[in-house]
Amino acid sequence: MEAAILELLAARAATSTICPSEAARAVGGGTWRNLMKPARRAARRLVDAGEVQITQGGSVVDPSTAKGPIRIRKVR
Repeated sequence: MEAAILELLAARAATSTICPSEAARAVGGGTWRNLMKPARRAARRLVDAGEVQITQGGSVVDPSTAKGPIRIRKVR
């Protein structure tokens, strides 16, 4: 899942973000909904590794407290 997130971000402009659902779809195809929690967990691991940031409303948020829709972007 981490690889899918990083690949999706690499294919976008440096200022772009992705939704965890995009990574879930890339990995799971038709069963992507079952992969939403794993996608969010993978994003958190990438935050811990210093590779991405999680945002809500354009602001960086703490992934451990983020509720609701999130976006993932490269570290700026």
